[in-house]
Amino acid sequence: MGMMAMLQRSCYSCISPGSASCNRNPSVPICQAAYQNDLGQVWRWVKEDGNYINVQDGFNGDTPLICACRRGHMRIVSFLLRRNADVNLKNQKQRTCLHYAVKKRFTFFDYLLIILLMPVLLIGYFLMVSKTKQNEALVRMLLNAGVEVNAIDCYGCTALHYACEMKNQTLIPLLLEAHANPMIKNKHGETSLDIAQRLKFPQIELMLRKAS
Repeated sequence: MGMMAMLQRSCYSCISPGSASCNRNPSVPICQAAYQNDLGQVWRWVKEDGNYINVQDGFNGDTPLICACRRGHMRIVSFLLRRNADVNLKNQKQRTCLHYAVKKRFTFFDYLLIILLMPVLLIGYFLMVSKTKQNEALVRMLLNAGVEVNAIDCYGCTALHYACEMKNQTLIPLLLEAHANPMIKNKHGETSLDIAQRLKFPQIELMLRKAS
């Protein structure tokens, strides 16, 4: 594998939605609670001290909001946003909650349920649609809360870079509507449009060309 390919692979595989970074640091239990979808515990810590809303863990700087977005926990995200959690705080990899929300994938359990239920009155299909809509709603919530849509991470990637890499035709229009810039280059010199061209995805490429 060439050096450029290795760099590109590192850029797009470095976000791990299932990362356990939040629950490795017991000194910030609200992060663990947000990661584990324990709204009761999150509420208890915020009630005890409002500053816990934007606390960052000592492992990689994740906030409770980032932790919740990693796992797609809508109730936790909604709760934190209503209490004015800072959507633009970055962790040590310079990523905001939006990076993780866009990169959120189906879990292994989700895929298993979809496969098992697909033959049963298309229940698996409707489950997949439901999960996709939840992810769309999560991203929309963050955009409405004022997250910086063009924030770049340590690899120079924006949320739009990752959405294009994942060929996510649902999220890309949302990001473009929020004025995501398809011409920002990451540290490998690729724009979001370049990614769409590389992956030979004409529908996304057309959307990006219209926006640029």
